[in-house]
Amino acid sequence: MGVSIDPQECGKSGGKGPWSSLNFLTRRKRVDSDKKSDGQLAKVLSVPHLTAIGVGSTIGAGVYVLVGTVAREQTGPALAFSFLIAGIAAALSAFCYAELASRCPSAGSAYHYSYICVGEGVAWLVGWALILEYTISGSAVARGISPNMAALFGGPDSLPFFLDRQHIPGVDIVVDPCAAILVLIITGLLCLGIKESTFIQGIITSVNVCALVFVIVAGGYLGFKSGWVGYELPTGYFPYGVDGMLSGSATVFFAYIGFDAVASTAEEVKNPQRDLPLGIGASLSICCALYMMTSIVVLGLVPYYAIDPDTPISSAFASHGMQWAAYIINAGAFTALCASLMGGLLPQPRILMAMARDGLLPSFFSDVNKSSHVPVKSTLATGLFAAVLAFFMDVSQLAGMVSVGTLLAFTVVAISILVLRYIPPNEIPLPPSLRDSVDYVSLGYNWRTAETNERDAEANSGTSDNAKPSVVKGDASIRYPLIPKQFAIGNYVNESNRRTVVGWIIASTCFGVFVLTLAASGTGLLSYVRYTLCGIGGILVLSGLAFLTCINQDDARHNFGHSGGFVCPFVPLLPILCILINCYLLISLGGATWARVSVWLAIGAVVYVIYGRSHSSLHDAVYVRATPADNIHGTSESYVA
Repeated sequence: MGVSIDPQECGKSGGKGPWSSLNFLTRRKRVDSDKKSDGQLAKVLSVPHLTAIGVGSTIGAGVYVLVGTVAREQTGPALAFSFLIAGIAAALSAFCYAELASRCPSAGSAYHYSYICVGEGVAWLVGWALILEYTISGSAVARGISPNMAALFGGPDSLPFFLDRQHIPGVDIVVDPCAAILVLIITGLLCLGIKESTFIQGIITSVNVCALVFVIVAGGYLGFKSGWVGYELPTGYFPYGVDGMLSGSATVFFAYIGFDAVASTAEEVKNPQRDLPLGIGASLSICCALYMMTSIVVLGLVPYYAIDPDTPISSAFASHGMQWAAYIINAGAFTALCASLMGGLLPQPRILMAMARDGLLPSFFSDVNKSSHVPVKSTLATGLFAAVLAFFMDVSQLAGMVSVGTLLAFTVVAISILVLRYIPPNEIPLPPSLRDSVDYVSLGYNWRTAETNERDAEANSGTSDNAKPSVVKGDASIRYPLIPKQFAIGNYVNESNRRTVVGWIIASTCFGVFVLTLAASGTGLLSYVRYTLCGIGGILVLSGLAFLTCINQDDARHNFGHSGGFVCPFVPLLPILCILINCYLLISLGGATWARVSVWLAIGAVVYVIYGRSHSSLHDAVYVRATPADNIHGTSESYVA
């Protein structure tokens, strides 16, 4: 179990019993913990590759159906505004991802960031949820390919017998050979190498984008020719009101959740500090623009109430005499599904590899092939499992479970930004083999630090007997000396208790977000209970926001991880908004979804207790401050993951 070296207890071991405390849930790894691992991924990706991964993972065939269902039932012609608002909400998470990906460019995405900033317990939860997300999403996408392939070739019964869906009598199971075969093919492509598979995904994604561009250009021509009949409505542009438009934004938000696949490839990027933020931003911008323009064109061709919810785009063109356009649209839907399937199968092996590197899963998953420089064993294991699942099960009813993993990852990434800015990890784990160096260097460091603090206190005491040392040093604004930033809270927060106080403020803010969103979505609660909970949650959130805005961010953030990359703007407002939006969407998923997810998370807790907790690479690590750790690393080549 990880032990923190304390100034008074330097050199002493922590509790001997494995259950003496729950400190193992909060042990954190170093930023470059994978630097010395066996087998490295190839650094070959650039901005075009990352954009292809992001766009391919984000734009699935759902856009070819989502336009009709959401417009008909929730938004009307205002669907473009819903896509815009959802895109802005997704951009909040994208900003957080961009900073963490450039500072901590290793495989694992949100799992890796939460392990560094929050702790092992939360990291395991996020990683386990992401495994479920990518498994179900890959199988669900594969199941949707065969109907689109059949439509591309002429109808439901146009596929050969060995590819067509078959019903097995007696067990009420519909097997899908086409889905399983496609999963295996894409698994083989991913095993060839990241550059080769990304090149193929770029080609497939280009076909999909070209199909959408055709819809926009041809549909725009038809709209100008016909006078945009879809917008000539007596009910106006917002037939369901602003509430309907906002409800549609919550629905279409999940059309943007593919950009986290870009972050999962951080270890394979040539220049992660520059390319990762550009790749995430470019993919999100392209997807938002395509979504908005497609919805504007389609809803301009046909009134929202007359649109076909199953085939909105092709039926809109058919109403203007362009039935042949259905072939192009079906080709776009088919390639969108293939690119989305590849984007769904790509991140999971890398998450398994990152968890295995940290000892939380068997080392089998951490092997990197020396020729292709990809985790082939993890890729084959996940591909085979997804193929079996896609062959035997229709997992569309489990689609809500996919959203839990994504939204949970988004939430933890936003919390990690707050941790990084205000209380960045200031301790580094070292192996027990360096215990003597830990004791010697830490004692010397703590003695020098105490001596320095004593001299500073004497210097600041002044000559007057009534003078008191300044509580907060260096926190007053230099540019605006008349408005010190910590004037109101300086008497309560000093260097000795700052990290503890700020940590509790961040925790109370997150708790306030949970209470506020739970009350806001709990329409079944009594009115006075609901309003009371909203008030309590709102006060906690606003108080936390005000406190974090008034207090200076920790200067140690500048030296945390790799500097020179993207910096998330508007902290702490932006991360707190991100947490608020994602928490609201999580709670809104419904009880049935959470019941299913709880079973999976319970299984994960058992696996962690039985295997991960005791096999963690930080199981016997000792922790020292960053400064003495630098001295230790200068005299030893031993590193701990």
